[in-house]
Amino acid sequence: MTESEKPSVLIIGGLGYLGRWLAYYIYTNKLASDILIVDKLLPQLASLAPEFDEVCQNVQFQQADMSREHSVRKVFEREGGSTFDFVFNCAGETKYGQTDGTYQEKNVDLPVACAKEAARRGVKLFVELSEGRVYGDGPDGKTETDELKPWLPLARFKLEAEKELQKIEGLNLVILRLANAYGPYSSKSISTAICHARVYQFLQESMNLLWTENLKVNTVHISDVNRAIWHVAQWYVAGKENWNEAWGTTPTFNIVDDGDTSQGSIAEIVEEVFDVKVQFVGKIISQYATRSNKAIEEAVNDANEEILGPWDDLLDQAGITRPGPITPFIELEQLKDSDLSLDGTRFKNVTGFKYDVPKMNTAMIEGMVESYKRMNWWP
Repeated sequence: MTESEKPSVLIIGGLGYLGRWLAYYIYTNKLASDILIVDKLLPQLASLAPEFDEVCQNVQFQQADMSREHSVRKVFEREGGSTFDFVFNCAGETKYGQTDGTYQEKNVDLPVACAKEAARRGVKLFVELSEGRVYGDGPDGKTETDELKPWLPLARFKLEAEKELQKIEGLNLVILRLANAYGPYSSKSISTAICHARVYQFLQESMNLLWTENLKVNTVHISDVNRAIWHVAQWYVAGKENWNEAWGTTPTFNIVDDGDTSQGSIAEIVEEVFDVKVQFVGKIISQYATRSNKAIEEAVNDANEEILGPWDDLLDQAGITRPGPITPFIELEQLKDSDLSLDGTRFKNVTGFKYDVPKMNTAMIEGMVESYKRMNWWP
């Protein structure tokens, strides 16, 4: 494929965890004729790792608040009136405990404003990165046709965005519902567990977790997220082979590895990497500890009080004054006993995608720790 035949790409939220790695993947593999990264932050303030220096120096960057329509129009304007081929929305609020207003603005208003402009300009494909937590409780292995009943506020607004995007006339849309994305420099979910393990390694104590080893926390490595996003774009513009219109007009896929990650499988890796014993207090005790909102808050406060002091001691001993985004701090919503259990069969069968990291393993976790050390985040 010649340079002129390669697609032009816009990455919204391109300095967030998903966006920066997607930009890195597209740039290093020379997949696009040009890339525009848009983010509300400046690169200098985004705690970027050294790998991203070359990307930031060689692709276009534009600072903009993409929840504002005038900013969206300005970003989409290109020389000669041309349009982007692919628009990937990697933006959105993924922090726990934010207000409904924040989630509405960043998880609904932003993608809708961008998608409307994409439709108006005839963009070949708009990819929305959504949440695996949009499904309700019930049997393991949620498929794309299962009941949609989000159990976290951030997922509730992500689902609302999905619905609004599908109403936009003329929008070429794919929705990807992600499991817990993890990998180098990540600071969510799996990272919290790793930081906890480091503290209990330091304390030389057993690490106690609520609920049971069977609680599902399905995962997907960031390298496979990048590949899946690009793969689905190629599949879509090639004609959406194997897509059954009975499933809906918008292709929607779960993006999850084959490992069916649970608290138990993470515990096995943590025990091996950090040489700590992990114990589960069980469902009955956990239900008692979290029997009311007040009880949950007390449980979270007690856990954080127990863990944050030793974490600060570790940082002090290591001389780390700017520890970065990783922390063992537990948010209230992380104590939910709802499974994140997804079935990724549709994506593999329909598009032919294969995961390079089919299961979380020791090497992946050790790689995360090494990445933290490179940034001087790890005590």
